[in-house]
Amino acid sequence: MEKAQRLRRCGERTVLYCVVLPVCGAAAAGQIRYSIPEEMQKGSFVGNIAQDLGLEAKALSERGVRVISRGRTQYFALNVKSGHLITAERLDREQLCGRAEKCVINFELLVEDEVKLFAVEIELTDVNDHAPSFQEGKLEFRISETTAVGTRYSLEEAQDPDVGINSIRDYQLSSNEHFSLHVQAGAAGDKYPELVLEKPLDREEQAGQDLILTATDGGDPVRSGTARIHVVVLDANDNAPVFSQPLYRVSVRENVPVGSALLTVSATDADEGLNAAVAYSLRKTKDKASETFQVDSRTGDIVTVGTLDYEEEAVYELEVQARDIGDFWGRAKVLVTVLDVNDNAPQITVTSLSTSLSEDSPPGTVIALLYIRDKDSGGNGEITCSIPNHLPFRLQKSLDTYYSLVTARDLDREQVADYNITVTAKDSGTPPLSTTTFVFLKILDINDNAPAFSQAAYSVWVSENNARGASVFCARAADADWGDNARVTYWLAEGELQGAPLSSWLSVQAESGAVHALRALDYEQVREYNVTVTATDKGAPPLATTQPVRLQVSDVNDNAPLFEEASYSAYVAENNPAGASLLRVRASDPDLGRNGRVTYSLGRPDGAPEWKAGPKQKPKYRERSVPYSYNLHWDSTFSTGSKDSENN
Repeated sequence: MEKAQRLRRCGERTVLYCVVLPVCGAAAAGQIRYSIPEEMQKGSFVGNIAQDLGLEAKALSERGVRVISRGRTQYFALNVKSGHLITAERLDREQLCGRAEKCVINFELLVEDEVKLFAVEIELTDVNDHAPSFQEGKLEFRISETTAVGTRYSLEEAQDPDVGINSIRDYQLSSNEHFSLHVQAGAAGDKYPELVLEKPLDREEQAGQDLILTATDGGDPVRSGTARIHVVVLDANDNAPVFSQPLYRVSVRENVPVGSALLTVSATDADEGLNAAVAYSLRKTKDKASETFQVDSRTGDIVTVGTLDYEEEAVYELEVQARDIGDFWGRAKVLVTVLDVNDNAPQITVTSLSTSLSEDSPPGTVIALLYIRDKDSGGNGEITCSIPNHLPFRLQKSLDTYYSLVTARDLDREQVADYNITVTAKDSGTPPLSTTTFVFLKILDINDNAPAFSQAAYSVWVSENNARGASVFCARAADADWGDNARVTYWLAEGELQGAPLSSWLSVQAESGAVHALRALDYEQVREYNVTVTATDKGAPPLATTQPVRLQVSDVNDNAPLFEEASYSAYVAENNPAGASLLRVRASDPDLGRNGRVTYSLGRPDGAPEWKAGPKQKPKYRERSVPYSYNLHWDSTFSTGSKDSENN
């Protein structure tokens, strides 16, 4: 109850603010900042996101607004009904940020329907929820009675996970006549209590003393912790160990094996014999440091006992003690700097993705939003992100760790129907490390291709006297599009032939393009048909292509020769010389070529063998001469007959 009240009072003093700042990037919209106290309960109000984004709360769900956390744990959630940003976990500043001066949690807010990002920064302010404490609840000092007045003894510093005004503020020592307390301030603001001898000790008068050391913080209310100090007065040994230097520095790569020696510290004692023997130990070490380093009590060698990780801890500050047999202490600091090694490959997270895109999408259309980071630092953490050059896409940087995959030029589904885009993130370490991920994109078809006929022009021969409904030829057109956009139907353009609609002569099957003759064709009536076939796809809107077709009718010998007159007669003079022309007859055949070539012959009506006119043959004459053609047949009136080259 007391802690909740303190948190409430602290929360009342905390100023809550929101700032929306514009930032560069095609997919980024701005930055929002809030400040809240730690230890707020799960579900506590952080800020009105809907109001700060200029949106109505009911629009958040429709527009796909959601929180994208960078880490494994999501500390904040969005209430899409109220439009409020709330805590998703109880937040402990000390657990999240340790003793860092400023504790900031960053994440992004994605407006999915516009593929826009808002960077959100929430500062977690400290609450005085920890009291100072000493690692050792009881301290013991063995002090020689010969110790000079003014001698100082380092005391254990109290630890307080809180920061700022809520951290250690002061130390007090219980009232006594021999000792006082002196507090030194370090460069980083740390306070180091020291026990100062103000009056000489006399073992015969008092062999020991008990003191109480109290550490207080600056919070409201003030919290405190205590440690008991027991002083044992000894004789003789009156010199403390002294290190060769007050500060040791060493740099080490994070990949050194466990058990590696980093450096050796050395302290000497001006006393002699057993009083000069020194034992080394580490003090004032955090839990992580005590698990990572160890000092050899005899040699002063500092070695690693745990693995180093630059990404977890870059600098360790150790304090080494040298203690002699008379409990005199000397101390020195050891600063261990961990050097980064390129041991982390870049990480790629696909935050937002479109799996399909229309082929008429303009250049610059966003396909995917990628979150890319590398835990290493410096050049080891500098990332170059790329995709193959031949693809019609490009990467553009949004926020510091975000890339947008966008179209770079026009797409054509008929050339490439889908893409498997390889995204590679590579750091600048030695050797460089890289990570790849794949983005599959399907290109959606639009009706941008008209049907195309298989031939530039059609010229077809059809024999006359065909059966009604017979197929005379087939038009073929292909469409490069897909689905309904590529489904082709055929039809004939309207027209007339010999006064009748063309559709009464010819028809086309809509699905196959097969053209059928609806009546028998007659070469002697029409020798050539010129029609137009149209191929139309079923796109929206539909596209069409027309193709002229020349349909030529080939002749069949289906007509006998016809004389110009039904009968011929001639009169021949009796003395008409041989070879004189008696009669000329004419016959014609409407068929073409050889089928229409006519020959003539002369025959007798009584069935006698045929007689042909010639120079040595003597025809019988009647009263007057009549011209005759090449071939004649005898009958009572000199009537003639003819035949074509194929029909007798």
